[in-house]
Amino acid sequence: MTGSTPPWKRRSLRRGADQGPSDGPHRARDDERGSSETGASLEPVADRADLPAPTDMTRTPAPVARRRAAAVRDRAREGVRKGGSRARAGLAYLADRIIEIAPRVPVRDLAALRRQFPGLGPEELADKLVAGAASATATVGAGVGAAAMLPVPPAMPTELAAEITGVAAIELKLIAELHEVYGVRPSGNLKDRSTAYLNSWSGERGIDARKPSTVSGALNSQMKQQLRQQIMKRTIRDLPNLMPFLVGAAVGAVMNRRDTRKLAERIRKDLRRMQVPWDELPQLPALETPANPLQLEK
Repeated sequence: MTGSTPPWKRRSLRRGADQGPSDGPHRARDDERGSSETGASLEPVADRADLPAPTDMTRTPAPVARRRAAAVRDRAREGVRKGGSRARAGLAYLADRIIEIAPRVPVRDLAALRRQFPGLGPEELADKLVAGAASATATVGAGVGAAAMLPVPPAMPTELAAEITGVAAIELKLIAELHEVYGVRPSGNLKDRSTAYLNSWSGERGIDARKPSTVSGALNSQMKQQLRQQIMKRTIRDLPNLMPFLVGAAVGAVMNRRDTRKLAERIRKDLRRMQVPWDELPQLPALETPANPLQLEK
């Protein structure tokens, strides 16, 4: 029949269907628009007062990557701490080793030097001593650098420590003999002079025997700290000696020769200010011979 409502458009009589009017917005039926009752809220959970606020126990745990990064950071911090402890222990060992060998370094007195190099004045004799010491330390550096060319370097930390102690012994001998040449031998026995020369080596300065404050017969904590600092500087400067393919040998020789000459120049600059001419020197006793002298490079 024309004008009648088709059956599929008639209002549903199911239980729970909206019984409201059918003339809603745009003439849409209420049952087609859904229930007229209040539905779920779309408000954020944090702004709703009817729900409990989140607590520390209900928060989402840290991501796995964050926890892993924290663990790596803790392990790195522990590794740095242990590495620092090992470095300090190594420096202390080298310092004790150099202190131990200092009294065993053979030193020629002025009379022996003048007999070995006749006809030379103080500056010419000092030049000879510096050239010989620089050549000896270059030989030590080249030896350690040559060891680095092997396929498996044999105990390189041990080789590096041996180089530092060997170079220190050569330079201690040079410092002692330069003090003899310039007529400013420190007073005291063999142990006292060895301690004074250690102080001169670590501070890279000459010893003024006329000022007791510059000559110390005892190794106090400040001197040991200064000695460790000098060893650390030498260790860092000697690291290029470990380069392979004989490059380290050449680098070690050049750097050791340069460092020995620079040290000698600083010592000689101080000693020239307090130099005593040979004809004004009092008669000094011959130097003691160490009980177990070191065999140094020549």
